[in-house]
Amino acid sequence: MRNVVALILAGGQGTRLGVLTERIAKPAVQFGGKYRLIDFTLSNCVNSGIYKVGVLTQYKPHLLNKHIGIGKPWDLDRKDGGVTILQPYFTEKEKVWFSGTADAVYQNIEFVDEYSPEYVVVLSGDHVYSMDYNELIDYHISKSSLATVACMEVPLSEANRFGIMVTDLENRIIEFQEKPSEPKSNLASLGIYVFQWNFIREILIEDAKNPESSHDFGKDIIPKIIQTKRVFAFPFEGYWKDVGTIYSYWEANLELTRPIPAFNLYDENWRIYTHSEEMPPAYISFDSKIKNTLISEGCEIYGNIENSVISQGVEIGKGTIVKNSVIMSKVKIGENCYIENAIVAENVIIGNSVKIGIGDFAENKLNKDIYNSEITVIGMDSIIEDNVTIGKNCVIGIDKVLPSNTKLDSGEFI
Repeated sequence: MRNVVALILAGGQGTRLGVLTERIAKPAVQFGGKYRLIDFTLSNCVNSGIYKVGVLTQYKPHLLNKHIGIGKPWDLDRKDGGVTILQPYFTEKEKVWFSGTADAVYQNIEFVDEYSPEYVVVLSGDHVYSMDYNELIDYHISKSSLATVACMEVPLSEANRFGIMVTDLENRIIEFQEKPSEPKSNLASLGIYVFQWNFIREILIEDAKNPESSHDFGKDIIPKIIQTKRVFAFPFEGYWKDVGTIYSYWEANLELTRPIPAFNLYDENWRIYTHSEEMPPAYISFDSKIKNTLISEGCEIYGNIENSVISQGVEIGKGTIVKNSVIMSKVKIGENCYIENAIVAENVIIGNSVKIGIGDFAENKLNKDIYNSEITVIGMDSIIEDNVTIGKNCVIGIDKVLPSNTKLDSGEFI
């Protein structure tokens, strides 16, 4: 893998995650009790033997930058490569934000050129999956391809959320549709590409000069280069999840609580590495009841939990019931609470006798396109005081305070 550089696109806001990304970039969102989303792509790189990695950030990158640091948890604190944070910067003429995924790579051509790679792997930093990139690159080489796109079949009803590939019998891409209203196939791009560097370098330079281009791989680059007839689809059959919506994020977390989860966090041959705080072992009290739940380090559990993901440093009081919920790190929940179908972000404080996720479903009044399920979302650093009642599909923003005895009906927001 000495001829490979990986570029991880980690600058997205992730607007479909609502308040969960109001303060942090989507790749920095917590997942699975102790990880952040970017951990999966970084771990795939090192497990595949790729140690020259650039992380392209843009939207509110501070927490993400702190999390990655010098890359030590992933063995990427290396002098002969390692991980480099790449952000937009001032030029002699102007300061230019990344205007698209292709533009982000174009603006970092000098970084890639330092290594003179034969291949560049372009990856998204906000998906949950395990992939050996060696298989992708070997496939790319075997096809004498100029560009290869990792793909998988999705339900046709969901195809309009993806870039869709139409291929011939040899898996050569002959047509590409970006989020089509009428998809011609169900073979979806995973946002994972491998390119011959000399080839894509010239394409990016040419695209940058085109004022009519949106400078995006899916919208501009892939449709253009398939005309070379040397662009192939790599069929991926493993686990891959786009957790870009409230429901898909909640669902992917809760899938981890199954006896045989679809995504295996426990594979000793393919570890997921992360930078997390050192905490003592979790404590579970004598009269607590835990069922189908992930409990992370540093937790103190005195209540009952079912089908949930409990992150590091969470405290749950006596008599409290938590069901089908994702509780992020350092959340403190008082006594005699009832929480169901909720996502509670970092550092939230919940008082005693609080009820969350009760009542009948109602359409959300803030944004029904983002909040459209029974899941109630509470933004980070909020405080919910004693005896508060919150219905289904509610939204509590970041840094909010709900005074004692407040009642929010389903679909409300604050």
